[in-house]
Amino acid sequence: MRVLYVILFILFLQACTTKKYTKAHLLPEDIKSATEEIYDTSNNQKKLLHKKELTFTKNGRIKYSKTFDSNGNLLQETEKKLWFTVERYPDKDSYYCKTRWKPNQRERISCYTKKQYKQNESIYHYNKNGSIDKIADNFETFNTRQFHYSNNELYKIVITGKDNKPIDELSISCIEKDKKGNCLKQTKISNKTGKNQEILIFPKYD
Repeated sequence: MRVLYVILFILFLQACTTKKYTKAHLLPEDIKSATEEIYDTSNNQKKLLHKKELTFTKNGRIKYSKTFDSNGNLLQETEKKLWFTVERYPDKDSYYCKTRWKPNQRERISCYTKKQYKQNESIYHYNKNGSIDKIADNFETFNTRQFHYSNNELYKIVITGKDNKPIDELSISCIEKDKKGNCLKQTKISNKTGKNQEILIFPKYD
């Protein structure tokens, strides 16, 4: 019985030490919920790609989220459980995602169907302040996204392949901030394709 308590404590400790979404994405600690809209602004247009609604726990993790397409159709819904996160889809089986804490500021996030078929897996590397250092795909493309910051603000994402050769570089700029320093309007430009995106965030605080 004592061994069981130790195992449960270790599992609980691992769940508690996973990085906060708010820190990973440089959001204020007191954010309660947010709506994110992503637009394609290439070729002098502004076309909504998808809209995401997020509700946060008190400790800065995602409690619920819903993602919709430009017509308002539900694409994905997530819900945080005690030991995992459920991702639900309208047209395929749900995913059950587990986060495992690894040494050296890393997390391994793996998603499975109910039949235990692995769907994806990524290794998240974090900086000491909790922001994302890089994300390495560990299942499909094996591409890596390296995040670069200046004055605690994301300005570039470099994408490399399995052979570490550059695939693309995304230039990121914050156009508008609120009083808390949260970025409300952000642009993202692909140096390879020239594709432009605009990300709008509408936060709600406690």
